[in-house]
Amino acid sequence: MTAVDMHGTSVVASSDAAISVRSLWKVFGPSADKVVGSPLAELSRRELLNETGCVAAVRDVSFDVAPGEVFVVMGLSGSGKSTLVRCLTRLIEPTAGSVLVSGEDILKASPSRLRELRRTRFSMVFQHFGLLPHRKVIDNIAYSLEINGVKKEARHKRANEVIELVGLHGYGNSYPEQLSGGMQQRVGLARALAVDPQVMFLDEPFSALDPLIRRDMQTEVIRLHHDLGKTMVFITHDLAEAMKLGDRIAIMRDGAVVQMGTPEELVARPADDYVADFTRDIPKSHVLTLHAIARPMVEGEDLAGPELDAAMIIRDATPLILEARRPVVVTHDGAMVGVVTSEDVLRLISGDVATAAAIAADAESGPVQ
Repeated sequence: MTAVDMHGTSVVASSDAAISVRSLWKVFGPSADKVVGSPLAELSRRELLNETGCVAAVRDVSFDVAPGEVFVVMGLSGSGKSTLVRCLTRLIEPTAGSVLVSGEDILKASPSRLRELRRTRFSMVFQHFGLLPHRKVIDNIAYSLEINGVKKEARHKRANEVIELVGLHGYGNSYPEQLSGGMQQRVGLARALAVDPQVMFLDEPFSALDPLIRRDMQTEVIRLHHDLGKTMVFITHDLAEAMKLGDRIAIMRDGAVVQMGTPEELVARPADDYVADFTRDIPKSHVLTLHAIARPMVEGEDLAGPELDAAMIIRDATPLILEARRPVVVTHDGAMVGVVTSEDVLRLISGDVATAAAIAADAESGPVQ
C-alpha cells in the first residue's frame, strides 16, 4: 500500500513492504561499531574520517519497497549507493540496522540460511556480467539452478523459458564471447530470473553499455517488470535512467538519503539545492502530471472537452490542450480537480526548447510519444 506523508511524499506502509530497511549503517575503519549510536555519528563524513579514520559509507538509511515496485537508488560516485545494495544482500556486512525481506531479517540469517535466500528468494545483476566463458548461454543461465540441485533436463527447460523471455531466442548454444555487450547483459538478466526470485537487485547493470544499447536494455527492464511484476531495487548514477525506470527514487549523498519520492515529487519539490541540481536538466513536462498545474476554475469560464485525467503526463496532454484553445477540465476518479489552459502549459515548457519544438511538430498528429 502506498500513502502520502505530511510533506506530500509517497511512502509505503511497512507492514505491506516487500523490503523494509531500518537505520542501516555501514562504517569502514577501526572500531567502526563504536561510531553508531555515539556522538561520532553526528559528524560529517570528512570530520569522522579526520577524527577516527572511519568512513560512514551508509548513514542511518531507512526505506520500504512495495511488492512489485521498481525502487531506484541514485547518487554520484562515492554517495554510498552500491555499498547500500550490497548491504541489503549481505555481500557487505552492515555495521548496524535491519533489512527485512518478506518479513525476515536478512541480517540475522545464519550463513546456510543466507545462501538459501540468495539462491531462491533474491537475485542480483551487476555492471560486470560475470558470465562463465567456457559455458554456453543456456548453461550460464541454468547455473543458479544447477547449484540448487535441479536436474539438467528441468534446469534447461527453465533456462529455455527465460531465454525466450529476455529476447535471446536462438542463442542458447552460443558462448558469451560470441555475444554483444547488450546480449551478454540479457544473459545476466536471464540468469537472475531463472530462480524466479521475489526480489531483484540491479547494481548499475547498464553503465558499461553504449548509449543506444543502454536505452534498449532500460526498455527491456520496463517490459520484464510489466510482464512479471518483480520487486526491483535498481542502482544508477544516471537521473534520466532513474526517472525512466523508477516508481520511486532515493537520492543519496555522503552515505545518507537526502530525498525520496516519485519522479514527479523530486522534480516538483526538490528538498535542497543538491536535488535541484540533479533535476534541473529534466524537462518538467516529461515528468509532471496535469495535477501539478491544474488550477481552480474561474466562474463563467468557457470549458472545452474532453476531460483529462489528472495523472496524465503534461507532455502527452499538451497537444490536446493546445488544440482545445479553451480551459480543459482535469479530473481524478471522476471528480473535477481543476482546469488547465494552453497558457499554463506554455509557461511550464517555455524554458525547454526541445519540448516546445516537439509539441509544435506533433500538435496536429496526437500526443507526443
